[in-house]
Amino acid sequence: MTQHHKETQLKMPQPNDRLSRIRDILTGAFDPVDLEITDDSSKHAGHAGARPEGETHYTVRISSTAFQGLNRVQMQRAVLKALEPEFNTGLHALALHAKAA
Repeated sequence: MTQHHKETQLKMPQPNDRLSRIRDILTGAFDPVDLEITDDSSKHAGHAGARPEGETHYTVRISSTAFQGLNRVQMQRAVLKALEPEFNTGLHALALHAKAA
């Protein structure tokens, strides 16, 4: 396999690419003890904000020591701020369950 071919493969969109980005963002920002991300987009097909290619609706369960001393609203704001680039590029809805570890 040539170097050029490898680069082409890396640029091709992958299924659940957004899920991977969400995982990377949250891991980098909060170093979670527990992190579960579910793509719920198929449950929302035809609803407002849903796109045919999916990757619009997710559920995130996250537990992190970074949340110690924060109330529920502060935890949610921190996660939403970290994911702002995803909301700006097609993420429509996030069911969030955050807690301090």
